[in-house]
Order: sequence, then C-alpha cells, then structure tokens
Amino acid sequence: MKIAVLTSGGDSAGMNAVVRGVVRIGIVKGCETWVVREGYEGLVRGNEENVQQPPYDNIPASKDVTIADPGFLKTLRFGDGTLLRDGTFDHHYGRSLKGRYIIRVGWDDVRGYLPQGGTLIGTARSKAFRTHEGRLKAAFNMIKEGIDALVVCGGDGSLTGADVFRSEWPGLVAELHASGKITEAQATQHGHLKIVGLVGSIDNDMSMTDLTIGAPTALHRICEAIDSINSTAASHKRAFVLEVMGRHCGWLALMAGVAGGADFIFIPERPPEAGRWQEKMCEAISRHRSVGKRKTIVIIAEGAHDSSLAPIKADDVKEVLSETLGLDTRVTTLGHTQRGGRPCYYDRVLPTLQAVEAVDALLEANPDTPSYMIGISENKITRVPLMEAVELTRNVAKAISEKDFAKAMSLRDPEFAETLDGFFHTSWLMKEPYLPIQKRLRVAFMHVGAPAGGMNAATRAAVRYCLYQGHTPLAVYNGFNGLLDDNITPLTWLGVDNWMARGGSELGTNRTLPSTNIGQVASKFQEHDINALMLIGGFEAFTSLVELEEAREAYPPLCVPVVHLPATISNNVPVTEYSLGSDTSLNALVDACDAIKQSAAASRSRVFVVETQGGRCGYIATMGALATGACIVYTPEDGTNLDMLRQDVKYMRRRYGIDKKGKAEGRLIIRSEAASSVYTTEVITKMFKEEGGALFDSRMVSLGHTLQGNIPSPIDRTRAVRLSLKSMHFIEEQAEQLAKLPWKQRWTHKGADAVITIQGTKVKWVGVKEMVEQADIKNRRGKTQWWTKYKQMVEMLVAREQLVN
Repeated sequence: MKIAVLTSGGDSAGMNAVVRGVVRIGIVKGCETWVVREGYEGLVRGNEENVQQPPYDNIPASKDVTIADPGFLKTLRFGDGTLLRDGTFDHHYGRSLKGRYIIRVGWDDVRGYLPQGGTLIGTARSKAFRTHEGRLKAAFNMIKEGIDALVVCGGDGSLTGADVFRSEWPGLVAELHASGKITEAQATQHGHLKIVGLVGSIDNDMSMTDLTIGAPTALHRICEAIDSINSTAASHKRAFVLEVMGRHCGWLALMAGVAGGADFIFIPERPPEAGRWQEKMCEAISRHRSVGKRKTIVIIAEGAHDSSLAPIKADDVKEVLSETLGLDTRVTTLGHTQRGGRPCYYDRVLPTLQAVEAVDALLEANPDTPSYMIGISENKITRVPLMEAVELTRNVAKAISEKDFAKAMSLRDPEFAETLDGFFHTSWLMKEPYLPIQKRLRVAFMHVGAPAGGMNAATRAAVRYCLYQGHTPLAVYNGFNGLLDDNITPLTWLGVDNWMARGGSELGTNRTLPSTNIGQVASKFQEHDINALMLIGGFEAFTSLVELEEAREAYPPLCVPVVHLPATISNNVPVTEYSLGSDTSLNALVDACDAIKQSAAASRSRVFVVETQGGRCGYIATMGALATGACIVYTPEDGTNLDMLRQDVKYMRRRYGIDKKGKAEGRLIIRSEAASSVYTTEVITKMFKEEGGALFDSRMVSLGHTLQGNIPSPIDRTRAVRLSLKSMHFIEEQAEQLAKLPWKQRWTHKGADAVITIQGTKVKWVGVKEMVEQADIKNRRGKTQWWTKYKQMVEMLVAREQLVN
C-alpha cells in the first residue's frame, strides 16, 4: 500500500508527530509512505511533469552494514533528515522542491519532527479542492503516483473534505478513465480510496473524542500566561480579562479557567442571561474581593455571547469591571501565541498513538468500511465513523445558533459538563452553605507518600467544594505523623486560592503508614470528630487505605468513608491508568530531553543515557521514550541482561554506521532508576562509550527529583479538579449510607473505602478488595499495566528489529 499524509486547515502542535508516526509505522508495516505539501492545495497541484522523483531504487547499500531486508535499508537511508525543513529545497539530492507537492519520503526524512511546533510539510486552505475540478485533479495526481490511501490531519472542514473526496472517488476515477487520462488498469487498481482522519484543532471542538491534537499544548500556552499574569495582578490588586481562542467551543476558556483559578468565565455553550451577566459577574468578583482576594482573572472565549446571542467582548467586560467595581483592569489577547511553541508531552504521544491506529485502520479497510476518525476516550484510542463525528460537531454550532444551549452541552463529551460544574463549585463563594446542618461533614485531607504535581490542585478543589456544601475541610499536615501530633487545622476559601499552580505538597507529605500506631490514629479520628478522609498520594496512600479498612472492626472511629485519589509521578497505583503528577513529570522529562538532545545533536555522534525516577514501575521511562524519540528504554518490568545489552550495542553501531553515509545525530537512551541493580546507568554509559569506538561517544544524565516537576501541568490541574469532586460526591453518598446503619454494622459496609480510577474509557470506583487482588505488593505496582505494550512501539519507531536481526 502507498500511504500519503497531509495536514490541512489551521496548524496545531502535534501535527508533525502525526506525520512522523504515519511514515515510520507505515514503513515498518511494509508500505510506501508519501507526504503532501501544503494540504489539499498540494494534492491539487501535484508534481510537474518535468520534475522527477529521486532515484530510490539506486541508493547503494552500505558496505559495512548488512541486514536481512535490503529494501528496508534503502527506505531507511533515503534522506538525510533535512528534507522539507524549509519547504523549498531537498538538501540530500540538491534539487529544488518547486513544482513537487506529493513526495515520497523515507525513515530519516521525519527525523527531529517530534519537538517541532506547527507542521513542517505545510498547510493551506484550498479553494480549488472545494470544486469538482480541483478534486478531479487531486484524484489524477494520486493515481499518477500510485497512492491509494490517505491520512488527513485537520479540523472538521478538512475531515469533511476528505469524506467527500472518498465518496466521489469512484466517479472521479471513471471520469479520468473516460477522458483517457488514466488507463483501464489504473482505474481497476485504484477503484477504492481509503481515508482516515485525525483531528488537529487547538479548540478541541470535535465530538466523539475527548481531546484533539494541539489542544493540550494550546492550554499549556494559556496557563503559562495566566501564571505569569497572576503575580502582576496580585501586586497591583488589578483585574485582567484574558481572551482565548474558541469561536464555537469554550473548551480552552473552561479548562484554563479551572487550571488557572479564574474568577469568572464566558463560553459559548453556557452563556449568561442577557442583560444580567454584568450583575452576576460583579456579584461573584465582589464576594471574592470582600474576603481579601487581591487579584481578579476573567477568561473569555473569542466566540462568547449572552443568551440572546449578543456578542460579549473583552473590552465590554473590562468596562464593567472598571466602571461598576472600580477595578484597575487590563485586557490581554493571546491570539496566535496559543497555536505555537514546542508540543507538550501529550501532543507528542497522542498523535503518535493515533497515527499507529490510522495506519492499522487503512490496512484493514475495505470498500464496505466507513471512513474512520481516530480519537481518544479517557486513555483509550478509538475509531469512530468520521462523518458521524463531524455531524455531531456541527450540531453543536447549530444548537447554539438556535439558542438550544442544553442540547449544545449534551453534545460535548461528559468531561466538559463535569468540568463546568467543577468550575462553579470551586470558584463561587456562597453566602450560605448549600446543605442542611445535619448533612454536613468534617472532612480531613491528607497527602501521603512522595509529592506529585496536582496534589494541591486536588486539595483546593475539594476544600472549595466542602465550603460550597457546608462541610468543614480539615488540613492534616505532614501525613499520619501530623495526625498523631494534632497538626490539624480548618482550611479557608482564600487560604487555598493560589494552590492550583503550586507544585509539591502544601500540606506536607511523608511515607509513614497508619499501622505504625493504628490505635492512636483511631483515637485522633474520634478526638477531632473526623467524618471522612481523603488520601491523596501514590502506593503508600493505597497501602494506608488497605490498613484503615482492615482496622475498622477493631476501631469503630475508623468506620467513616475513606477515599484514595492516586497522585504519584510513577503512575504505579494498581488498576488505575492515570495518577496525578505523571503528566507533570513527563512534561519535565520532555523539556529536559529536548535540551539534552540538542546538545547531543550539536555533538553529532553522541549518545546520552538518561536516568529517570519511577521506582519499580517503568511508566515514566517508557512513555518518556515514546515522547522524546529515544531509541532504547530500560524498565524494571523487563529488567536488563547481557544479551539485551549486546543487542542494543549492535543496534547502535549499525544505526551510526548508516549515519556515516548521511547526517549523524545524537541519540537518547532512557533508563528507569530501578531497571537493574547491577547494570546501572554509569555501567551502561561506560559500556556504550567503549563499544562505540570511533562511531559514537556516550554521556550520562540523572534527572532525579527534577521529574517531580515545578508548576503542575494543565492536564494534571484539570483532572485533579474533576477527580477530586468525584471523590467528594463518593464521600457524601457513603456518609449518607453509613448514617443509616447502627455503629456495630458500619465496619462491615465495605463500599465506604475505594480508589477513584481511570480505566479505558471510564472513570469508576474500585473497592479495596479488588485493588489488593490486582496489586504486586513486592514491586509496588499493578500486576498488569496497560502501558507496557508501548515499549515495543518505541522500538518500532527506531527500526530496532530491522537493524539488529
């Protein structure tokens, strides 16, 4: 199969990862891979008749490298990694790209694509492709090059164009054959066009997928701006109105509002009442100011309007804040800064995984299968009918135009509505608590284990929710040691205001477990009248939950709802696929490895062995390797042995042997800290240095505690709020059920202790018994881990098998 990939519409971070993934996975699976420059416009223009493709079949095999598949080697060696860098010149073959828009590419032509923003193969909004004549030219150009499968990365308009192209394809082929432009053999061979769509859009406005490619990076840019503005706003007691992109979708404004701790937001899907938004906004901000808040942040989507569809502009909001509340107000419009910059971790891994799924979908396609869109639901890559997703997306805009805002909200993914409710619960300061006195609880919050990004955000959200409902939030400082020392104080609305962007643990944390003095722990529960406990942490928090549950029969004061919210950079809590802090850690790893790889590239033939944290779980190392393009990864799950090291040296020597014929580059090896007690990072570095000889040198880097991150990532912040509020709902439900039981029966109520988990496409509660059954206690991780299959993908994307065997 000949597969072409193009990027269309507005650019978004992660598009280059799509191109890289399609090209490399396509080659591994035996396909020819092509790129189309300038989107659909390039498909229409094609290649001029007098411009020839480079002589692929005449690339000489290297004398010092012999592998089983010489054809693969030729593909691998095509290009020197600089093709298409400036979009106008093929540096390897020394010829102009002018007049060439559909180009066959090889392995090294997509080298270095992962950390690049925008799209290196270009994009354009093509008027010609919207016409029948334009699509006829595009079909002819594809058939001329023998291409029969197309991966399109773009927004809903681009994907609609792709499906129209596919539906018209048989007629276009017949028309080309009738006019004599293609032969009967070509018409028969290319009678069916296979198309798969990937959504590249910073607005995250596509239905049937939780995230679109580029949206996480855009959210990073916005949160970086908010974090910077906060200090200035607080210093001068100012108000800032921040306008973000989103004509028909308020996802960026909503998530930025949650992650940045905004006071008020305006989004198209849930507009304020016409004529009253000024009053409602001023009421909310006045309350915040009345308790001593020095700064005000209002976030507005560019497509914001009121319930009558009258536009609400940033300057309108500024005028109200200035004239009604007398606040010194500034407007900041981020504009296209939201699109640019290096892709974050998620916008490297998500497009890569979706590209793999796209190639598989093309290989499995037949004339009867629909065009698929590749999306994601929670942590699972999905295939959904392309046009169904596009239709639902357009229905949102239609519902908004018809003022059916309830329908518009229902067409967004469930996380959108949950996050909006979470924003109101965590930003609104109530005059009077919501719940009656008899239903109010004293809820304790404790951080257990190592610090992780998102711990403070989760605590802030739960505290704000408690105050909204009328519960009393209690901070237990320094874990179970603090509980035994009576280091417990109530938390206030303003006291947790700045916690969203703070890394580490504001409550303090350690690894002490309740079993050190379980009787005294129970006594403190009774003394402080603790009605519920939220544990935020990693494997130690899970172990603490187990110990508290087991002690309930002997110690009645422990018969209260206890919930564990996983937060650890290692992501090693059994059953759940996501722990708070892991995204922050992986972004820190990506940033560090980008800098390291830049140094390695400058040195050309140098290998860096990078050691990561993670304990006995290789999640950070594996997913970090996938996001940074590392060529080798060592994890505790697979261990390290001499045979493995021998094969890795063989791979590296052959890879650098091929590089000698072109442009050499530095490379990364990522090693989890507990991968082996014998073959340490230092040993491996020295071994590669010795075996590299004249081909390459090696250096080691230990990232250590830098991977615990500084400022939590927006993904960790927003998920912290969502999961924290779900945890509070669980506590309220279980407290109500326990209140109906006699004291002697409460310890038998097993449902009162649980862990909130993300599994596949669902967020669910898992009881203590099931968690224990799935736990590998000795190695402090789950018995089965969903991400281990991606180590093989890391090796596929660097052609390890082909170069070693």
